[in-house]
Amino acid sequence: MRSTFFPRRSALLLAVALILSACGMGGGSSGGDQAADAPAGTEAGGELSGTITFQTLQLQPTFTDYINGVIADFEEQHPEVTVEWVDIPFEGAAQRVITDASTGELPDVINLNPDFALPLAVQGTFVNMDEAAADIRDQYVEGAWNAFAYPQLGHGVALPWYLSTEVTMYNADHFEEAGLDPETPPATFEELYANATTIAERTDHFGMHPAMENRLLIDWAKLGVPIVNEDGTEATFDTPEAVAYLEQLTTFYEQGVISPDSVTETHTDEIEAYQAGRIALFPSGANFLTVIEENAPDIAAATRVGPQITGEDGVPGMSVMGILVPEATDNRAAALEFARFMTNAENQLAFSQIVTILPSTLESLEDPYFTEVQGDDAEAEARRISAEQIENAEVLRPVVVSEEFNAAVVDRAEAALLGQVTAQEAVTQAEQAATEVLERSAAATGR
Repeated sequence: MRSTFFPRRSALLLAVALILSACGMGGGSSGGDQAADAPAGTEAGGELSGTITFQTLQLQPTFTDYINGVIADFEEQHPEVTVEWVDIPFEGAAQRVITDASTGELPDVINLNPDFALPLAVQGTFVNMDEAAADIRDQYVEGAWNAFAYPQLGHGVALPWYLSTEVTMYNADHFEEAGLDPETPPATFEELYANATTIAERTDHFGMHPAMENRLLIDWAKLGVPIVNEDGTEATFDTPEAVAYLEQLTTFYEQGVISPDSVTETHTDEIEAYQAGRIALFPSGANFLTVIEENAPDIAAATRVGPQITGEDGVPGMSVMGILVPEATDNRAAALEFARFMTNAENQLAFSQIVTILPSTLESLEDPYFTEVQGDDAEAEARRISAEQIENAEVLRPVVVSEEFNAAVVDRAEAALLGQVTAQEAVTQAEQAATEVLERSAAATGR
């Protein structure tokens, strides 16, 4: 992120939080007497062999020891296999992956989110995991698996890896000062709005921060607003619900429930505002509790955690990272076995205990680490709430929504809050601009 407020470790944890986790699974790629026509990556006796490259997104140095440890365990179980790990920055990764694919230089196993994978997935670049991993599919959170099952393909192309889901962090001291029950956090938009208004009216603090770059489209989706049409070719969010949402935020701006500066600020600014005690409610990933603890211990001590704010259907949102295997790999058997190994329940549980992320394996989520809370431990409570939510969570932001799409929508929304256009004008203009982005993207990628 751009801010320099965070110390080095906090910045690393923040990067993981915003990117949107040791035994093998066994499975079909090893074993058997395959003789001379054994598949690539196996010896004649069926043992895995050869070298594979594993590429991740910005996990060094925070997870260096963990990843190297998993690789060492895998190589110990498969002594004829060597795994070479490459970690690349998140910034620019999407274009790099596309470039590598065009030059035939994709790694054998690759860590991507659904957005980054989409342009290549629809071209048939990745192994069909509905077939290659059919025997373990039901071991993963369904919504996480489905995040990589694009409508254009009709099947999944990734093994889900680590996840995050939002909780509602709030300052209990601000709640008490405003006469609100600090043991009753908001769970719906109506409750969130009511709490934020009361705090702004009765204290010197702002109720909330809009952070629209992160939240606008997801909030619309929670409210039942269709962001794009079924085939992802047209924006469709010009609805009364979307307009009403912007009208509500505009009212908050006029009443001082949100600070004037916050309208055009980023999620990083929202974190800093909460850490400084300027706002009372902070819906975001539970992983930010560690950042708050390191940067603002007093605020961390006053922080309590509630469930994610949801719409009428109660479906929470989540972010997903996955592990994919390109069809063009020269070592398919070893690559698939390593993908299974990296995402198995034991390894994912260990990964999620390094920072507050969530595993995508159902077995891991049943571990006491995610179900038990000792005393007044906000981080443990956040893990418990997150684990409960994640089994029914979905990726609410459509994968065709690029940063350009998002920026076009946020730009018009900001104009509405600042009184430059009406909420209805903003939504109509944003839908047109977003559709144009989709059309340009489709023309460029051939979708």
